[in-house]
Amino acid sequence: MFSFRRAVVLLCLTTSAAFAQAPADPANLTVDAVNREPYGYPPLGGQWSPDGKVIAYLYSPRINGISTGKPGDIIAVSASTGKVTVLAPSEKLDALGSAAINEKDRDHRDRYGMSSFLWAPDSKHLLLDKGGILWLYDIASGTGQQIVDTHSGSGDDPKFSPDARSVSYLRDHNLYVHPVAGDTPKETALTTSGNEALLNGELDWVYLEELDARSNYFWSPDSKSIAYLQMNEEKVPQYPIQDFIPTHSTLDQQRYPQPGDPNPIVRVGIAPVSGGQTKWIEVPQSPGNDYIPRFGWINPSTLYIDVLTRDQKHLNLYFADATSGKVKLVYTDTDPKYLNFSSDITLLPHGRFLAPSWRDGHTHIYLYQYDEEHSLDREAKLVRQLTSGDYEVQSISAPSTTTNGSAETVLYTSTEGSPLDQNLWSISLDGTNKHRITTGPGYHNPDVSPDGTHFVEFASDFKNITPPRSELCDTASFHCDVFWTMKAFGPIAGVTTDIVTLKAADGVTKIYGYLTQPSKHAGKASTPLILNPYGGPTPSAGITNAWPGRSVLFDSLLAQHGFAVLQVDNRGSGGRGRDFQQAAYQDFGAVQFSDQIAALDQVLAKNPQFDPKRLGWWGWSWGGTFTLYAMTHSDRFRAGVAVAPGTDYRNYDSIYVERYLGLPAQNPAVYKAAAVNESAANLKGRVLIAQGTGDDNVHMQNTIQFLQPLITAGIPYDLQLFPRLTHSIAGLPARNALFNRIVFQFETYLKPPVKP
Repeated sequence: MFSFRRAVVLLCLTTSAAFAQAPADPANLTVDAVNREPYGYPPLGGQWSPDGKVIAYLYSPRINGISTGKPGDIIAVSASTGKVTVLAPSEKLDALGSAAINEKDRDHRDRYGMSSFLWAPDSKHLLLDKGGILWLYDIASGTGQQIVDTHSGSGDDPKFSPDARSVSYLRDHNLYVHPVAGDTPKETALTTSGNEALLNGELDWVYLEELDARSNYFWSPDSKSIAYLQMNEEKVPQYPIQDFIPTHSTLDQQRYPQPGDPNPIVRVGIAPVSGGQTKWIEVPQSPGNDYIPRFGWINPSTLYIDVLTRDQKHLNLYFADATSGKVKLVYTDTDPKYLNFSSDITLLPHGRFLAPSWRDGHTHIYLYQYDEEHSLDREAKLVRQLTSGDYEVQSISAPSTTTNGSAETVLYTSTEGSPLDQNLWSISLDGTNKHRITTGPGYHNPDVSPDGTHFVEFASDFKNITPPRSELCDTASFHCDVFWTMKAFGPIAGVTTDIVTLKAADGVTKIYGYLTQPSKHAGKASTPLILNPYGGPTPSAGITNAWPGRSVLFDSLLAQHGFAVLQVDNRGSGGRGRDFQQAAYQDFGAVQFSDQIAALDQVLAKNPQFDPKRLGWWGWSWGGTFTLYAMTHSDRFRAGVAVAPGTDYRNYDSIYVERYLGLPAQNPAVYKAAAVNESAANLKGRVLIAQGTGDDNVHMQNTIQFLQPLITAGIPYDLQLFPRLTHSIAGLPARNALFNRIVFQFETYLKPPVKP
């Protein structure tokens, strides 16, 4: 739910040739045009070849602006020249067998960035995942060899062994390996559990969604073993997700721990690829409570394992001997409220690692040293804090194996210079020679090659001084070759969008927003104003100095209909440091709402054309919850739309909610204050709630529970259900239906002037 940002509203669409595309007119935007993304869609989700020579993309039907390739092709961009070539043509890929995937699998592939292809270690072959059928594709010959049908859809998580002789995958909650070639290829089951609640190497929903885990098993560097996380979910309660479309409806039971419920019991095991018993590593933890969000190999004989306590105030990093099972605590991070999302360490040569932490108030990089020969003998030693200042390190893109003078360097992204910008930076491991790599204004989103010598970035700026573009760049020379540019569309007629700087309710903290409005107004207090915040905690800011066309395109449509739209990042959201986010600790609603009201009043004071008696609010996920909070805690909003709202945090998952609100038994008043169900009878204005019946993130019980007190109190409401669809409500027909309904809601209940 709450990792779903407002920008995604216009991104995750499934296009189809069955729906003919009418020419989009920037002077008269339509919902269909908005949902088809008339600007084009930049190539995202690239996969660098292991040798770092090319980066490959699946050519989507939505991509415009690349001269080479067609939908369905896998294309590659050369690191040395920036030239685009077709790596695997669609007609050859289509000739291979494929299995259908269901709506849930499709949604997970889109939302969690599951790739349909992987590079082989030799950089000459691809592993294609076609709905769970795995093919080895020879790039030079253009031929494919089927390896196995996993029968698992998007959960199979295929991987090559480091020596490229085997492929691993998941099937029916167990871990398998299969030779890539041979006279009598035969799969080997490394685990054989028949228990549906025992996941061996497989991610459950809550680790995938809330801990940003993308795999639960890893090959040893010598290809002899696989370390995997076993998740025992027997005590985790189940939530029923019903499909109402068939004559005899079906039921999917989802394991879903809610606040205070037992979490999965997790442990790390090492399975020999040749067969045999798993060796279990026993790290200190509270089974059924604590989390193991990250683990992996330091070398063929040593593992690292993170243990995050259930209250998420303590992160412990252990090294473990793969043979004896002995463990050693080598690093700890703590926070009296809660730790930041990221628990990733970046391993470096010569017994070093980088750890992100916001212990000084902002997320920065810390360099640690351990005894490489005797890694379990003593704790890791802090060498130095590499970055510092009033800005956020957003990611450690890659350590560079090259040298800058005599010192090794690391590449990272940060907001140094402005909380609205992001750039790629380099710093030597001795703390010297820090410099910015990306050039030009705005927001730079880089993907660095394995050797750190090149990166691909999507770069843009708010004022569109240069067109949004994807380019391949050299980290040493800073030379870039553009291979995608935004499709010409616009300008949007009759609309202006600006970044506004405001003050939070404390009167001190700066907060930022997008304000979109009609260019011309009929007179004083002539324009209704709609608030559209997300509001919840996130890893990065929502308001940035990036080209706003896609994120505010629907706002522009509303402006052409005569509405103004304000998006503001309040305290409690992300990208601005520890104190900014933790301002809403154990207070989900009041702090965020006070900032939104403060922002609203400042905008109304500066813009007399906005009508303070015709205010609306809409949002998705956390933003949907925020809509209901606003309309039940104030009488200022005449109309609202809540898409997939969480209406009681006791309904949501344990990892997310307990991080901010603690345990329900210990903080019942906090949970009650945050539950909009509790205040539903105070609803003012007309609300529309939209919900996918197959939502496995924010379950439909949230909507149902909110409607009951409305019915009891005799309060009218509007409801739009989307059968089978998940949290994203994806697909062009559904998105068109949803956004047309949102327009109708505001046209009907907000547009008419208030009678004297």
